Amino acid sequence: MREWWIHVGLICIPLVAVYLHIPPPQLSPALQKWQSAGQLFHFRGRGIFYRDSYGALGSSDVVILLHGFPTSSYDWNKIWEPLTQRFHRVIALDFLGFGFSDKPRPHRYSIFEQASVVEALVAHLGLSNQRVNLVSHDYGDTVALELLYRSDQNRTGHLTLNSLCLSNGGIFPETHYPRLMQRLLKDSSILSPLLMRLTNFMIFQKGILQYINQRLKHRERWVGALTSTVVPLHMIYGPLDPVNPYPQFIRLYQQLVQRSTITILDEHISHYPQLEDPTGFLNAYFNFIHSF
Repeated sequence: MREWWIHVGLICIPLVAVYLHIPPPQLSPALQKWQSAGQLFHFRGRGIFYRDSYGALGSSDVVILLHGFPTSSYDWNKIWEPLTQRFHRVIALDFLGFGFSDKPRPHRYSIFEQASVVEALVAHLGLSNQRVNLVSHDYGDTVALELLYRSDQNRTGHLTLNSLCLSNGGIFPETHYPRLMQRLLKDSSILSPLLMRLTNFMIFQKGILQYINQRLKHRERWVGALTSTVVPLHMIYGPLDPVNPYPQFIRLYQQLVQRSTITILDEHISHYPQLEDPTGFLNAYFNFIHSF
């Protein structure tokens, strides 16, 4: 019995410490550099962090990078410089609630709002009439599909897409297996408040993980856009992904999105291919861009 109470005590001490909001660690030098190279614009009164780098001369091509959950634009840091050597402008943002962007509390986050954030950034940068290339990952895949839907439906303020390159993400609810913590948080269980503090992520607010439920609710809209578009499509996929497992995910993708080309990276590459294999990711992307 005594041993049992010792274990309880050892568990409770860090829980109480986190609950009392122990300050987060200082930013690493690399993150400080990333932040200092960016700037903010305002969307509906909220500050949105973005980076906009001018690169290749003699080119007018623009690429916009959409990050995943629960991370930020820093996910693209390993391929940023090579992209600037190919594209005239390389742009990335932190979605509302992520990274260096504002994190309103309370707030019900949605894929539709994040897509509007991207459209507002494009307008802010004077690129509304520019054909843009999208590269997306994870959560960003779903935002990209909403942008694709708006583009194909010619919605007001939509992006004009030149191409879309997706990477590991829960495009299909039926082949998406969220981790245990994601399932607990998305369903607003009684554990959510404690888990939000334990994870030390301000973005784990009520509603932030509802994108998983939104994917299911709006599957016809987003998968329909993917299967019907004439925009050039490519998928870069790390097959060791536990969230979107091989071969179920890629088989369904091949079956439903027959116009898309696909790159399956080495068998040891998992959910973050742009970080785990930046060279392979870039080679696959540049081959795609040069194919049309």
